[in-house]
Amino acid sequence: MLWSRSKHSLIDSILVLILADYFDKFAFVDKELARRKAEHRFRRLKPVLPLCAVEIRADGRRMINFCSNDYLGLSRNETLRSRAVDYLSAYGAGSTASRLICGNYDIVEAAERKLARLKEMEAALIFNSGFQANVTVIPALADKNSLILSDRLNHNSIIQGARLSRGTVKIYRHNDPAHLAEQLDEAARQSFSRIIIVTESVFSMDGDISDLAAISALADRFGAIFIVDDAHATGVLGPKGMGLANGHLADVTIGTFSKGCGGFGAYVACSARLRDYLINCCPGFIYTTALPPAVIGGIDAALDLIPEMNTARSRLMDSAARVRQELNAMGFDTGASATQIIPVLIGDTQKTLSLSKWLADQGILALAIRPPTVPDGASRIRISLSAEHTPIHIGQLIEAFKGWRNQNEPG
Repeated sequence: MLWSRSKHSLIDSILVLILADYFDKFAFVDKELARRKAEHRFRRLKPVLPLCAVEIRADGRRMINFCSNDYLGLSRNETLRSRAVDYLSAYGAGSTASRLICGNYDIVEAAERKLARLKEMEAALIFNSGFQANVTVIPALADKNSLILSDRLNHNSIIQGARLSRGTVKIYRHNDPAHLAEQLDEAARQSFSRIIIVTESVFSMDGDISDLAAISALADRFGAIFIVDDAHATGVLGPKGMGLANGHLADVTIGTFSKGCGGFGAYVACSARLRDYLINCCPGFIYTTALPPAVIGGIDAALDLIPEMNTARSRLMDSAARVRQELNAMGFDTGASATQIIPVLIGDTQKTLSLSKWLADQGILALAIRPPTVPDGASRIRISLSAEHTPIHIGQLIEAFKGWRNQNEPG
């Protein structure tokens, strides 16, 4: 009888566990997190304390930061901070509403006019983030009968924006205008309402540069709308450091103020009629609260400073050339990088994580970039340089890689 009761009690307990799992509406969460941990793809947030433009404190240690997109060190610039404080004092902490209600402060339109002049475009429109701009501008310009031709290595925000468009999405080989031309030629024989080509100017994970002139010529030839995400070039490359898609090279340029500009927010540079269209037809603009005045202050100051920062840009590119040369000499693969973004392609995820930990132990913050951010088998350390990195900082980075190489592949 005792065994019978124990047996039934055990069976009941097992049933309870099975049923609890069956009826747990969030069981999929545990399953997905377990899968990511098993595949070394689980991410954690770690608090850091910025000490200067290129140094942080993390896990109780002072580290040189080679992860930041603050390419010119403007996030710590006194002019940006001062103007942010001035705008905060004059206009308050928040914009209080969307720009179509009462959040369209005069300082926002002044910054947009300044940006349009620098981008050599008729008009500009400020958005709240680069991700928000891509996921809402692309669908606003497309409909269900559209064709979107997207570079294979475009940022996830572009991918999501294309998916939300409801149109047909086709991928062309990375930075391959010839393949794009083939797809355009095929599309011309079909009945799409419009064709949209979208690419990055500088690719965020590879640091290579798109052949914008060739793609622009194809867009003109086939009557396609040409969208360029200029986020990682803004502040760093092009005339006056204002990106690679200035003037009439692209119909729509999308960029951010959160990288080379050292602040936050995003922009669209375009024609005046496209600006009017987006104000009326772009949900991500219409239904969101405008950026806070302090953020606009930082943007406005950055737009004043960046055109005069040629020396800083030259220093940044010299550092990038040195890092690529030294790493390549050690046998590391830096891909097609030609900018301040330098991927160190390792491939295996666990090996990449091991390298990142080694670098951290040497006082270098350079995180592992893993799938799904990059394709399977393409894990890498993504080095992101700043004009504020000194030759000593660069030397420490190179020595850390050299130490890992000697330890893992002696001889």
